[in-house]
Amino acid sequence: MVASVGEGRAKQGEQRDSFHWSPLGMFAIRTDPRGDGEYYEGIETVRDISNPILETQSRTSKLIGMARKFKDLSEREILALAIALEEEDGRVYSDFAEGLRETYPATAKLFDDMGAEESGHRASLFETYRQRFGEHIPLIRREDVKGFVQRRPFWLTRPLKISEVRKQAELMELGTRQFYQKAMKQVTDAGIRKLLGDLEEVERKHQVAAEAMSESITPATKKTEDEAQRRLFVLQIVQPGLAGLMDGSVSTLAPVFAAAFATKSSNDAFLVGLAASIGAGISMAFAEALSDDGSMTGRGRPVLRGAVTGLMTATGGIGHTLPFLLKDFHVAFTAAVIVVALELATIAWIRNRYMDTPLLSAAFQVVVGGVLVFVVGIWIGSS
Repeated sequence: MVASVGEGRAKQGEQRDSFHWSPLGMFAIRTDPRGDGEYYEGIETVRDISNPILETQSRTSKLIGMARKFKDLSEREILALAIALEEEDGRVYSDFAEGLRETYPATAKLFDDMGAEESGHRASLFETYRQRFGEHIPLIRREDVKGFVQRRPFWLTRPLKISEVRKQAELMELGTRQFYQKAMKQVTDAGIRKLLGDLEEVERKHQVAAEAMSESITPATKKTEDEAQRRLFVLQIVQPGLAGLMDGSVSTLAPVFAAAFATKSSNDAFLVGLAASIGAGISMAFAEALSDDGSMTGRGRPVLRGAVTGLMTATGGIGHTLPFLLKDFHVAFTAAVIVVALELATIAWIRNRYMDTPLLSAAFQVVVGGVLVFVVGIWIGSS
């Protein structure tokens, strides 16, 4: 990784600096003026070389000279960079297509086609490079050159949001087009300039296609994508939220009304209900978040699911707890019963609206469960 270094160490108080190039960039070998040895400065890790075999590792680095300026690149390096960019774009489009294939097959097909075109561009660039410079292609990537916007690995997230994917594709094509425009100004070989110009024109068309991607979707495809989006919303938001709301609304009925009937005190019932609601919310949030990571089930990010479930669980429990802030116990109890009825009706409506459960069937299932827990709470509190 480094240039050869002479054996031995500096004398006490002597400063001796030298500069070298490695595949990672420029680094300096500096001498500690106190005579504690030599060390590298400017590589990913800094090595203390107090002895000839370079044993001890340090933890800091200043990363000197790691990125190249675009204007300093040779024609050979520009072509190598273009090959790397086309390969990266093609693989990103392939990942987009794979991530969208199940829910948005029409858009996935568009990205498959764009990825195939990027592979064709790479092949053209490679052929030109081989004719001009030979077989070996130096490793140079976007992160090795100043001025490139570093991409977040958005294509690795699951599930992919189709609107964000289309926007990302538009930005990718714009960035690649600007690269070709800048590269054409720097190269002098006529053949290379022509190839870069042709690719810039193709990228311009790609950019226009990416901008118009939403408009090119047919009504039938749009309907299919809307249905897929709805399924994802139900799977990732509605289902965990409904599970939390049902748990909070039903499971906390027993402790709240048991405490109310046992103490005949609105304040005591409120404190029990508040503790039960918050405790249930925290418990359900962790249970949902730890159930699976969503990579195989498509249920989305576990942190989001856990937050939705926990929030709805706490909301369901606090809903029929708040009436007990009223001082009059009988008024508070009556208000709490009304709130419970509204909660159960809301759960039945959500099941009918998003789960395609018949309204009467959903109402019957929810009411039976709620009434059973409600009765158990009153029975325990009155005993």
